[in-house]
Amino acid sequence: MKVGLSSYSLIQAINAKEMDLPGAVAWIKENGGEHVEIAYDIFDQPQMAETLKKKAKDVGIDISSYTIGAGFLQANKEDFEKEVARVKKQVDIAAAMGVKLMRHDAASRPPNECVIEQFDKDLPQIVDGCGKVADYAKQFGITTSVENHGYFMQASDRIRLLVKKVNRENFRTTLDAGNFMCVDEDPIAATKNNISIASHVHFKDFYFRPAHANPGEGWFPTLHGNFLRGSIVGQGDIDIRTVLKIIKDSGYNGCLSIEFEGLEECKMGSRAGMAFVKKALAEI
Repeated sequence: MKVGLSSYSLIQAINAKEMDLPGAVAWIKENGGEHVEIAYDIFDQPQMAETLKKKAKDVGIDISSYTIGAGFLQANKEDFEKEVARVKKQVDIAAAMGVKLMRHDAASRPPNECVIEQFDKDLPQIVDGCGKVADYAKQFGITTSVENHGYFMQASDRIRLLVKKVNRENFRTTLDAGNFMCVDEDPIAATKNNISIASHVHFKDFYFRPAHANPGEGWFPTLHGNFLRGSIVGQGDIDIRTVLKIIKDSGYNGCLSIEFEGLEECKMGSRAGMAFVKKALAEI
């Protein structure tokens, strides 16, 4: 397995103009990354795909995946088809970068609408959108995926059902062990449930506090009212070593993308997270 970094981890530095996106690719290589995931929408920058491909080749690092937002729950058929067409154009960008994995969102709802009855009602439209994009991506040899992300599409059983219903060889999940905590699901059990359908794996870490102990600023609520704050991977409350062992024992041999969401300086947090996962992987 290759340990690398999602460019999302460096968004503080990118927004502060300490580095640009090609510079982030170089920084990841210089700081121990074995691959880079481009989690930055370059739809409006038509030359950026080739620029990133060249930068990655020049510094000697693989671009593992392209990660974008999307939403197939549209108000009418016309808007649904427009969104599918937009995501297909993002597949073209992934192909231009030479990547074989692409993660897109599928749907979101406000927390009060994230009940299973609403999911059951919405599922056919989500399946249709994901299937259309996967079919388009197949010509490029690209596997598309949906991450457990955003409350509505976050629980491991919902992801399993979506993958089963889409029923395409090139449609899987980007498994984020930490994200399961956002819907109050145990990361270890959820990873066991979904690792067999994963094409890509994210590692993030959180500090956890129960609903009655709101720590205040810097924390956000889970779906059911507990509280989380991003940490450096390996320093939070997730048993990362056990999650890693589950992934290793499953036979998964793809990329592991570190995602840093902590309050610490992003370059330090990203570097420390990659180092921890590399060390833990060597020890299990």
